Amino acid sequence: MTTHEQHETIEDSPVGWVASHIRRYVQTDGEDGGTFHGVPSLLLTTRGRRSGTLRRTALMYGRDGDSYVLVASNGGAARHPAWYLNLTADPTVEIQVGAERIAGRARTATDAERVRLWPVMTKVFPTYARYAKETDREIPVIVIDPID
Repeated sequence: MTTHEQHETIEDSPVGWVASHIRRYVQTDGEDGGTFHGVPSLLLTTRGRRSGTLRRTALMYGRDGDSYVLVASNGGAARHPAWYLNLTADPTVEIQVGAERIAGRARTATDAERVRLWPVMTKVFPTYARYAKETDREIPVIVIDPID
């Protein structure tokens, strides 16, 4: 996100417990909310594909070198989460990890990356494996590469 965009209003997830998690995370620079059920958590800001509004959600993440790895599980639902659809329309994102805000470019992992990263992410959060069994869609693995 550019400096100009940082002054735009950001709409947090409409899901109550997620919005509460985001508020705690932002207020404490991730000291409260930096982990969720023992799993590392970050804040992802995307641009709404229809509204153009900046949207923020809290997600569990893994690392792959300098990159951040997310899973678009949507709790095993039949549909992709809105944040994933947003970043496929506009891959320029911002993540907040603790107090650090990082501009990034998001992309769906290649098939080869997915084969390698899916086991990494199911180790981070084993429930992803169950979600994969509960849906007919292939759950996307997302790689966010920091940009300068």
